[in-house]
Amino acid sequence: MFTSSRRVHLLTSAPTAVALLGVAACGSDADAGTDTDAATAAGYNLTADQNRITTDPVEEIAAKVPQEIRDRGTLVVTGAAGTAPPLRFYADDDTTIIGSETDFAHLIGNVLDLDIELTAADWAQNFVRVDSGEADVFISNVTVTEERKEKYDFATYRLDSLAVEVGKDSGITFDGPEDIAGLTIGVGSGTNQEALLVEWNEQNVAAGLEPAEILYYQNAVDYYLALGSGRIDAYVGPNPTSAFHVLQAGETEIAGTFSGAGLDLQGEIAVLTKKDNGLIRAINEAINHIIENGTYAEVLERWGISNEAIEVSRVNPPGLPKTA
Repeated sequence: MFTSSRRVHLLTSAPTAVALLGVAACGSDADAGTDTDAATAAGYNLTADQNRITTDPVEEIAAKVPQEIRDRGTLVVTGAAGTAPPLRFYADDDTTIIGSETDFAHLIGNVLDLDIELTAADWAQNFVRVDSGEADVFISNVTVTEERKEKYDFATYRLDSLAVEVGKDSGITFDGPEDIAGLTIGVGSGTNQEALLVEWNEQNVAAGLEPAEILYYQNAVDYYLALGSGRIDAYVGPNPTSAFHVLQAGETEIAGTFSGAGLDLQGEIAVLTKKDNGLIRAINEAINHIIENGTYAEVLERWGISNEAIEVSRVNPPGLPKTA
């Protein structure tokens, strides 16, 4: 069995999306322009003043929230600490968390008549926060998996599409698992895309193909520097993040896309809560309410991810299968 090496790169500060664009561009100061120019060119509001899309409370849905949370008046939302525009990232003040995932959190809070407290942690620690009750929900591009469903409840809100991002004109294409053979690939540690890559790599080795080398990263700045310098051939991550980066930086391209649940099942991204804590039905109904009133579509359009829309939120649908 092929065993991948593990390299985890941690940053001591939270890079903004504007800074990330500057790193990715790798041009001169004259070429890069100012932070304001980058934000304008991106076509997104990258400032702390978000003017988020809002909606009204719905009393009959809010009443289904557990009494302890209703009394507190706040829904504590945890999510990834790394910068991953347009999903969840830091505004140009390096402090305010913005992006489509935070917009969805605030809309859910609107419907449930709760304030939203956004917190951030490394990927694995987010599950620990939910386990301990430190956070009520985990909203940060979390894929439904069969293994996770044993401990957590899910309410879906977006399709899960992954992308293989490569250097421009690299000649690398992705049509299936065999195409990762021989490549050095970056991926986020502990993610479902890591699980898929490891599984495909083992299948390829068993079939006599050259193994891939899988390297692990926590932040976008790390893996884009690695991709730009040629230390990795490709990066596998959320399609919205790759699409955002390809559009803004102009130095990479998407070699292929696939479902976050693998080749045989369309994955879905969902709000995660501790299993049987009484919260998931209220969240599910809140999501279906914003789908029906159109504010859901406005958020998707705002961040350029309308192609990941779902028609209805589901509770605990089939997820990424367990590996043998």
